Amino acid sequence: MAKHTNHLVHETSPYLLQHAHNPVDWYPWGDEALMRARTEDKPILVSIGYAACHWCHVMERESFENEATAAFMNEHFINIKIDREERPDLDHIYMDAVQAIAGNGGWPLNAFLTPEGKPFYGGTYYPPVRAYNRSSWTEVLTAIADAFKNKRSEIEEQAENLVQHLANANSFGTLVSSFEEKNAFFSKKTLDEIAVNLLKNGDKEWGGFGAAPKFPQTFSIQFLLRHHHFSGDKISLEAALHSLDKMIQGGIYDQVGGGFARYSTDKKWLAPHFEKMLYDNALLISVLAEAYQLTKKEQYATVIDETISFIKRELLSPDYGFYSALDADSEGVEGKFYTWSKAEIEVIIGEDANLFCRLYDVSEEGNWEETNILWLPDAVDVFAQKENITIGELRNKIKIWKAKLLEERAKRERPLLDDKILLSWNALMNVALVKAYAALGNESYLHLAVKNMQFLEENLKTADGWMHTFKNSHAKYSAFLDDYAYLVHAYIALQEATGDTRLLDKAAEVITLLQRDFAEEKTGYFYFTAANQSDIIVRKKEVYDGATPSGNASAAYALLYLSVVLDRPDWKELAVQMVSSLGNTIMRYPGSFGVWAAVLQLLVIGQYEIAIVGEDALAVSAEVRAKYIPNKVIQFAVAENDRYPLLQGKPSAMQARIYLCSGYNCKAPVATVPELMGLL
Repeated sequence: MAKHTNHLVHETSPYLLQHAHNPVDWYPWGDEALMRARTEDKPILVSIGYAACHWCHVMERESFENEATAAFMNEHFINIKIDREERPDLDHIYMDAVQAIAGNGGWPLNAFLTPEGKPFYGGTYYPPVRAYNRSSWTEVLTAIADAFKNKRSEIEEQAENLVQHLANANSFGTLVSSFEEKNAFFSKKTLDEIAVNLLKNGDKEWGGFGAAPKFPQTFSIQFLLRHHHFSGDKISLEAALHSLDKMIQGGIYDQVGGGFARYSTDKKWLAPHFEKMLYDNALLISVLAEAYQLTKKEQYATVIDETISFIKRELLSPDYGFYSALDADSEGVEGKFYTWSKAEIEVIIGEDANLFCRLYDVSEEGNWEETNILWLPDAVDVFAQKENITIGELRNKIKIWKAKLLEERAKRERPLLDDKILLSWNALMNVALVKAYAALGNESYLHLAVKNMQFLEENLKTADGWMHTFKNSHAKYSAFLDDYAYLVHAYIALQEATGDTRLLDKAAEVITLLQRDFAEEKTGYFYFTAANQSDIIVRKKEVYDGATPSGNASAAYALLYLSVVLDRPDWKELAVQMVSSLGNTIMRYPGSFGVWAAVLQLLVIGQYEIAIVGEDALAVSAEVRAKYIPNKVIQFAVAENDRYPLLQGKPSAMQARIYLCSGYNCKAPVATVPELMGLL
């Protein structure tokens, strides 16, 4: 038998490079591997993960580094490794297939395909020997190889059924409601119902939604903050803030260096899976900025600042791109970088060590796997009262303690950095920085967002569109729906902050690209992949808001916003059509349709059109943006600008005039922000 070699050494994905020296003959997804499968008539194993995935590392150590297991894989399969963050399109397709087969999904994702790329079997993590009621990896491989040889027709039939299932799962969005149904749906009653359904699922004691494992669910929190603002419902506000407070006190928040881990394995937010993803932190900064605008609670400002400091320190490239993630493991141990023994704390903190240990729940035996995750069982102000110490004094001590621990931690072996730069996640971070700037007035955040956008335009934009991922001076893979949809958000947010109207024209260009390459005429939704992409078995439409916003929901929001500033009523119609096609699904399952719920909120409540014209328009607009007005569309200009309908016919003056409009009909202008707030 010919000796095969691993084909991943020239890849740029850190996840693929982690596997480049396995004895498995891994290929990246591409023509070479797919052609070889057809030529040799072998089943394909597609193994999907990402660099910060703990169980991916475990399966690699146990199975993919095992010579005997690798030899069997090389003999019977064509083995393909995929980074789910580089190829989310393939991940969506094969994840859906595995969920249909196994009833659950996750990473590592292992899917078996026919030589034509059609899935017929799969699962997630498999142990090296039978355990946890799971077959061992070698048992699975042996059974699949045998079935492919001896039950080929059954495998082909299963593959056809699965492809049919994937196609059927895609055929939604043709619902046309009656006028009465539409009217009932686009109502405050529906918004109340969404809030009730979210709160039903809320954890009143520990915050968040549902049982462990617990994810941040920022979209649900954001909806509840806004629902309170629009309706005065106090319970929504309490639930939203309680969730944020408990996460901030938990081990999911890095108490030393700032930034949030991906999720908590327990209901108290104590023990996270320690990987830190760019997108989670971007989304949490965004919702914390709204919470701060609404409450002016100092803690939220502190956590925003600490989280942005973490991102600048650990996830920012020298040329202003944001890296993707930090691994959960270091020195082969999960969480080792972030946890502490009591003895270490005593040496580093010195005479205050006992107070520190009481505050952060540090003990000799440890609060997690014989070590300590720092967290706050009591809020800082509650603890200060218990200990009879002033809150100011305690806060000063915490600052000093954090600096000491951060300095000490910097000497440890660092978790692996996933240093690829994704357009979609960078756009989310860009929006977060602009929202943080609006809430806190920190100019450096806006400066960083502007620099980041320059980086994206210089490195991921092509003559005919955009690219999805960038690393080692090289952009790869045409952009997907999420890339484009989040990018429009970033352009919109930056335009609001800078007044640079060219950014609106760029946003409109991106929407035009989306409509050209991604639109499904019949339903108004957008496919995840462009029409000219040929290496997938089905073009999927994604509508769920998961860990990141659904590209379709984001596109609906962008269409709605731009319909006002660019006078495109057809774009508003399209947004309405997209939302109403999902209809009551949004109301019944708001935890999975949180961004859609926010778009519905804007359609029901309506948007305030705010135009500011005059020589000090920039300063006045900053004052307006600092207020909590989540349903505003804001444009400002120093001089009269007749290109944009909101600014038309509004003359400039020394002192800026603020106009509040609806459907471009404006009230008499006011001179100050308090007067504007009075009109609202």
